[in-house]
Amino acid sequence: MAELWEKSLVYRIFRPYIDYCARYSFRKMEVVGAPPEFDGAVIVASNHTNTLLDPLVIMKPFPNGIVYGTRADVFRRPGLARFFHNIKMVPLARRERERPEEVARNVQTFGEIDKALAHGVPFGIFPEGRHRTMHSLQPMRRGVAGIAFRSAAQRPTVILPVGLDYSDYFNYRGIVRVWYGEPIDVNAFAQSISSGEVETDGRTVESARDAALQQLLYEKISQLIFFLPDDSTYEDRLAEARAARPPRHKALKIIQAVLSFPLFLACAALSLPMWALAEYICRWKINDPAFQNTVRFGVKMIVTPLLFIIWAVVFFLLLPWWAAAGLLVLFIHSYSVFYDWTGLLRSLRRGNEPLWK
Repeated sequence: MAELWEKSLVYRIFRPYIDYCARYSFRKMEVVGAPPEFDGAVIVASNHTNTLLDPLVIMKPFPNGIVYGTRADVFRRPGLARFFHNIKMVPLARRERERPEEVARNVQTFGEIDKALAHGVPFGIFPEGRHRTMHSLQPMRRGVAGIAFRSAAQRPTVILPVGLDYSDYFNYRGIVRVWYGEPIDVNAFAQSISSGEVETDGRTVESARDAALQQLLYEKISQLIFFLPDDSTYEDRLAEARAARPPRHKALKIIQAVLSFPLFLACAALSLPMWALAEYICRWKINDPAFQNTVRFGVKMIVTPLLFIIWAVVFFLLLPWWAAAGLLVLFIHSYSVFYDWTGLLRSLRRGNEPLWK
């Protein structure tokens, strides 16, 4: 099995296709800033709101990939564990969620992360510890500080804060903004803060240096997103922000919907096995709505090649070559067109412009 810092054959084969599927899970991808060129270890830390799509949109400018920590329970099946390893994912267990033996394996995982950082492959982490579909942040957990300071003790290390904003958490083909912030120099930070202990929530005692880095990272990420403090007035301020978005121009959207309806019907028919499967899973098999767009991405990634082959055989057997080729080109875009048209209908009832505009 290849090392995490190496490009395995599986990674080389799947990475371009995964990038393509991730990009076209959105109507538009806005990118602000860029990852720095840095001769040392880079830890990428982001807010977490859209499950698997979060790391996929972040890693696009990293040609050698990012090693990502994820929940340990998804590694319990050996076949899946090998696949996740090949796409540079490692298990990170939490005491309150995973089995004791999985928590004990964290020591080995930290060694694998350190080896990847030593070979110039960034490590990605969601320091809040879990996803949440809100324009706010949860407190940063201690893991990010521990990994950062361990790395800084051996080499120059920075934390790259990243802010992710989505125009829609639950519907496919929205707009995403990825904002790469200014790196935090962990080595310099370690020298500026004395060690010691501090109570962070009245119960937990941790290193003052860890707590200070976590707070700085919280502030950095909050400046990179459309941020609303998570307090008793959150819902009111969110409603005000939505109401302040530009007008919807219903007449123009109705004209667009009517004129594009024949195209929608053709695309709906071509991609029927894909969107029907995706919506069935989302409606009947998924308890957390935040996973719905990940399901639609996964269906697109897995089913598109299979359905392309089936349609190619059928079309070229029954139709002239030019008609078959044209329908195959249309099929490639049909899944996106289907969700774009249904999204256009939703926008007639409520605005779907991004809150950060």
